[in-house]
Amino acid sequence: MGADVAVLGVGMHPWGKWGRNFVEYGTVAARAALADAGLDWTDVQSVVGADTVRCGYPGYVAGASFARALGWQGARVTSVYAACASGAQAVGAARAQILAGLADVVLVVGADSAPKGFFAPAGGDRPDDPDWIRFRALGATNPAYFALYARRRMALYGDTPEDFALVKVKNAAAGAANPNARYRKAVSAREVAESAVVADPLRLLDICATSDGAAAVVLCSTDFARSRGVADPVRIRAVSTITPQYPRTVPDLPDIGTDPAPPSGPVPGSFRSSLARDAYEEAGLGPEELSLAEVYDLSTALELEWYEDIGLCAEGEGAKLLREGATGPGGRIPVNPSGGLASFGEAVPAQALAQLCELTWQLRGTAGARQVPGARAGLAANQGLFGHGSAIVAVAGAR
Repeated sequence: MGADVAVLGVGMHPWGKWGRNFVEYGTVAARAALADAGLDWTDVQSVVGADTVRCGYPGYVAGASFARALGWQGARVTSVYAACASGAQAVGAARAQILAGLADVVLVVGADSAPKGFFAPAGGDRPDDPDWIRFRALGATNPAYFALYARRRMALYGDTPEDFALVKVKNAAAGAANPNARYRKAVSAREVAESAVVADPLRLLDICATSDGAAAVVLCSTDFARSRGVADPVRIRAVSTITPQYPRTVPDLPDIGTDPAPPSGPVPGSFRSSLARDAYEEAGLGPEELSLAEVYDLSTALELEWYEDIGLCAEGEGAKLLREGATGPGGRIPVNPSGGLASFGEAVPAQALAQLCELTWQLRGTAGARQVPGARAGLAANQGLFGHGSAIVAVAGAR
């Protein structure tokens, strides 16, 4: 099931908070990816845009918005929204077009102009909208449910705020070496502990910010890559975008209810772990073969949970893996060598694409000061609201 597609080019617009139009950021990233691929815009046969819901109608039709900004040239166009998994689902759509023979070259772009502060639902009363309900009925802001996950880890596994702070220290040090990161300053565990409490036990430096930014990738068939003289490109070997299964013994907040199918027995692991399992099965490799991983560190505590979900360690052993240095620079399996969301912040439709950019640079051996030596295979994983999730496995050429 599945086949490889090549990553011919990647590009980003540095992340920050400028308040400009998201299309401006996405166009910069797209042109950077095309230049990296050695292609002209007119070589692109299809454009897939990852949507943003915060930028008006152009954000809802992001594929067309980016194609218009680059100059109408007749390419196919697709727009995809899947909350924080939008970028990966856009990659999945592009990959499907290539494997179906509908296009040889597809440009995938995601960009956002985020509001200040933490995300809130769009205005208006929508009692049938689960995102509206969780804010209005439960008061479950994003930091609130990040904190509930953290408390659960503390109660079940003995994790401590000091463990959570070590995640921030690790990711901030990596982000300091990344020219595209918004926050490029190392922090100490003491600075994390002295930052303001946002949702106990999480402090301000435990939680990612909201950001502006963009990322883009140029995907193509392996035959097209060879025709351009690229014999061994980085390849996407799997894209997992499956939905949860019922019954779910631990709700994936902010969900507050589940529409069940008839249960067929206990479901092993969490929704997030099922994303990784599906990707490994399609890619034909396991977590022990990874050189690095990029995971969705909305909070420091959530990164520890991802270690377990993607199979780097057993349940409850994420903090131990971190303390041993296994997930840091020079460790057995570096996690978030880009600096993660701790260093970038959330630019929602661009996040999974930014992860794929980092995997590509690492697998090419061109990541500079953050390079993981000998990187051969990597996984990127994130989760969007209400049953959206993604995991991408990429491998170095000729693997």
